[in-house]
Amino acid sequence: MGLLVLKFGGTSVANIPAIENVANKVAGEIQNGHKVAVVVSAMAGVTNQLVAYCSEINHVFDPLEYDAVVASGEQVTSGLLALALQKRGIQARSWMGWQVPIVTNDVHGKARIQSIESEALKKSVMNGDVAVIAGFQGVTPDGRITTLGRGGSDTSAVAVAAALKADRCDIYTDVHGVYTADPRIVNRARKINKISYEEMLEMASVGAKVLHTRSVELAMKERVPVQVLSSFESALGSDLPGTLVVGEDAIVEQEVVSSVTYSRDEAKVTLRSLPDIPGVAAKVFGPLADASINVDMIVQNLSPDHKKTDITFTVTRADLSKALEVLKNIARDLPGTLVESSADVAKVSVIGIGMRSHVGVAQKMFKTLAEKGINIQVITTSEIKVSVLISDEYTELAVRSLHTAYGLDHGG
Repeated sequence: MGLLVLKFGGTSVANIPAIENVANKVAGEIQNGHKVAVVVSAMAGVTNQLVAYCSEINHVFDPLEYDAVVASGEQVTSGLLALALQKRGIQARSWMGWQVPIVTNDVHGKARIQSIESEALKKSVMNGDVAVIAGFQGVTPDGRITTLGRGGSDTSAVAVAAALKADRCDIYTDVHGVYTADPRIVNRARKINKISYEEMLEMASVGAKVLHTRSVELAMKERVPVQVLSSFESALGSDLPGTLVVGEDAIVEQEVVSSVTYSRDEAKVTLRSLPDIPGVAAKVFGPLADASINVDMIVQNLSPDHKKTDITFTVTRADLSKALEVLKNIARDLPGTLVESSADVAKVSVIGIGMRSHVGVAQKMFKTLAEKGINIQVITTSEIKVSVLISDEYTELAVRSLHTAYGLDHGG
């Protein structure tokens, strides 16, 4: 028997029947002899409504008060779940981020956790109470409520699991686990039983939305085993029905490629006829960084006379307009430079820790896409990932073809 942290997302606590279902799952783990802490998100749609209220009052709002408003959704859920557990005769109490406390920096709206003072929380859990913790929120050292930004409740859950030295963190969501590809596109995609932190981190960074990048980074750093599973099936986390995210040493059979992922949240930008002189890249990417625009894939081509260069890179579609404004200012200081862009692109990636010990993975990817008539615009690689940028219209064909080529089809 061990100590478990269970996290339930917005769809898992969307209404009172859903919260009752969550309470039954928590009760089941207690009956199995486990000590349990629970981290909850706001009920589905509530955070969006709270954000809309802030915008309706004032489009330019105080981020401190914004956090005070949007953090309230998780407070409601944690109290309701505590009540549902008490109805079942289970000792339970709600904990807000400031009560634990989960201490963050003061970057409101996207704060990062600095520490968790877990002594009182752990004492309560070890005494048999179920701690129901409001996810997504923390508190600054001077006592102001903060929110952690996108994926914040996942990060809260992993951080609490690390602080409590839990045996496992179960992330309950609306999917059954991590798949070899998006099952909405690839009907022969199969659930992965175990995946490494490194693979999950690469998947999260290139478009897979099962877990947020920050939560995987924290799990890897603190070596917290994480399970992704569905709150809408009868199995408990203890039955291990989902996907375990663990260290590479815990995976006996390492597949060369474990998954094919894609992201349509991409835009391509090309700067043509830049002068090929030292410091020109810094002139381009420095102002983009100052504008908080994240740049991903980058490729540079020199002209035959080595006097001019073209630079192509990707940004998120949401950042494209902002990036183009920054680049127009840069181009004014670089005569002859042209700025081009396209949002009709997608990034497709193959990921697998087995790539470290196998050759020909990239070659198979390029050959498969060529056979389907799909042109590659940009290529990037890491030790366990190969990503290509292609025309958006070929995304589904590329994902299905690569899934088959690497033998990932169910029964394949």
